[in-house]
Amino acid sequence: MSTPAAVRVWGSSFALYKRIWRSNLLGSFVQPLLYLLGMGIGVGTLVDRGTGSSEVLDGASYLAFLAPALIATSVMLVVAQEAMWPVIDGFVWGNQFRAMSATPLAPADIANGVALWHATRGAITAAGVACVLVLFDDTRSFGLIAAVPFAVLCGLAFALPIAAWSSTRAEEQSFPAIMRFGIIPMFLFAGAFYPTDELPGWLQPVAQVTPLWHGVELCRGAVLGTLGAVDALIHVVVLLGFAGAGLLICWRTFARRLAL
Repeated sequence: MSTPAAVRVWGSSFALYKRIWRSNLLGSFVQPLLYLLGMGIGVGTLVDRGTGSSEVLDGASYLAFLAPALIATSVMLVVAQEAMWPVIDGFVWGNQFRAMSATPLAPADIANGVALWHATRGAITAAGVACVLVLFDDTRSFGLIAAVPFAVLCGLAFALPIAAWSSTRAEEQSFPAIMRFGIIPMFLFAGAFYPTDELPGWLQPVAQVTPLWHGVELCRGAVLGTLGAVDALIHVVVLLGFAGAGLLICWRTFARRLAL
């Protein structure tokens, strides 16, 4: 009972993860490596040959431009899914959260434990991608150390609002729509694969208000050494706003759902 309540909730997810960690950890290495080989080196070679590509990418190679962004995008994809099906499972199918609420754990404790687990999954994924980036000369830098917590914060900016939504659902029908019309468009248009300046003028502010754009800018700037203190502070504050708002809503939605 001396263990913090959120850590006890986290422990239940960790106990399950210990059974499947090998396949998940392997994916954290293999998927970004394939992206870097196919997009960073394959497509990147064509991009780097183009006239003016160095100016568009601020003097970086396409591999160096793309690779740090994969830390943020990989975490986003992983924790967004963690915030959907596992969360609704805790309320509807497996009823783990209801079992927890029958103990001295409060709904806010359960929500905090879920958030802590999402941060852990994000850290595992970000560290895996960072290890892959160490293999390439263009991205081998001490900035990778800072990029990992930046990516975790970016992941929480997605996971906590989505978890709040999932905690109000009785079925999973809305989840594919969230992936198809929310997560995937951000993956494609939030600056991971090309500068947002190349987007149509009306779409640029839309892309730059998304959490992923702020996460990509933090990770890319940290790895390439171009991140200024003011820009870093702005990006971090925005991501903290998304994550903090999501956690506050989670406290309310978890309490309402567990009171039924």
